[in-house]
Amino acid sequence: MASATQHPNHQLISSEDVEDTAVYDAKGTKIGEVDHLMIDKVSGRVGYAVISFGGFMGLGHSHYPVPWGALKYDTSLGGFRTNISEQQLKDAPEFSDDSWGDRGWEARTHKHYSAPQYW
Repeated sequence: MASATQHPNHQLISSEDVEDTAVYDAKGTKIGEVDHLMIDKVSGRVGYAVISFGGFMGLGHSHYPVPWGALKYDTSLGGFRTNISEQQLKDAPEFSDDSWGDRGWEARTHKHYSAPQYW
């Protein structure tokens, strides 16, 4: 983990430091890590963290776009905590690269995860 992520007194963080940060479930079990962020070009707001779950040594893992509002940084864990369950990930609205331009998909996804919309 990059050094900026380890300083809980910092209010800003580099996107480089968010990548590879662990994601934990509500019980504190590591379930994945942040692969990359999707940022709204106009507003500058982070819309999604694309989370990598599963796999071994980079093989067989899956990527899920999770609304940024569904993650909260937990200084005691040094990573992000979420209430999203594995079943919610499996049942999420189907994603494709075309989904990024589909506000309907975004609305369904935010509703599915009970996350606040970023727009």
